[in-house]
Amino acid sequence: MNLEQFIEILSGEFPEDRLTYQKGIPTFHPETAEEASRLFGLAGRHGQKLYITGFGNNITPVGRKFNNLLAVHSDRLNQLIRIVPQDYYAEVGSGYPLGELNHHLKSEGFFLPHAELPYVGSVGGALAAGLSADHGGQVLPIGRYFLMTQLAMPDGRVIRPGSPCFKSVSGLDIVKIFSPSWGLLGMIISAVFRIQPLTVYDDFREITMRPIEYKKFAGLYKKPGDNQSAIYSLKIKDKFDPNHIMPLIDPD
Repeated sequence: MNLEQFIEILSGEFPEDRLTYQKGIPTFHPETAEEASRLFGLAGRHGQKLYITGFGNNITPVGRKFNNLLAVHSDRLNQLIRIVPQDYYAEVGSGYPLGELNHHLKSEGFFLPHAELPYVGSVGGALAAGLSADHGGQVLPIGRYFLMTQLAMPDGRVIRPGSPCFKSVSGLDIVKIFSPSWGLLGMIISAVFRIQPLTVYDDFREITMRPIEYKKFAGLYKKPGDNQSAIYSLKIKDKFDPNHIMPLIDPD
């Protein structure tokens, strides 16, 4: 089945406005986790390759490398879902602009350190890219505050790994493998963050944004060598996306 035939299937499954063309690339705009999961299920059954995108991406879906791919855009998953001050967490849609989050959190007496960085992109993009900061000589990844997520998986399931609690279960914190995952394991629909009280805001005034290293990631993905982290990541990829409907896009 080619891309045009797959688009015909989508036209019978979803409202007309879910599909647009961005710089000539067919782009699907899910508005709920269920819509995203239905799309992923259809793509898996028909072998259609997908590319998850938002705004501020490191790779804009344009050009020949995207000729046979369907882009999946997070722009309509842009809600600030809830702030729970008493439990120190906030939940936000993956398409929400990261830089706008603290405008709302500060009115409740809280903030997210990484929302102070000069990152021009969405919450989902920041998580997928593993946005990190330098903080007092230490690396501070956004994943440190990433507690829980809702995901549309390549097999069409919707899962919610993690917990908003300070301590849930011992062992592997599975939510952490999605930051960074570069959109290769599934689509982040929403994210729950541990938020910090403004009483510690001064402790984070000097944080600076670290470079986003997609080329390094892509190089290890293609040639992991003896890098155990890369080897482990590829095993997870094979488990979560056995049909490889979300391929790595060459950064060059």
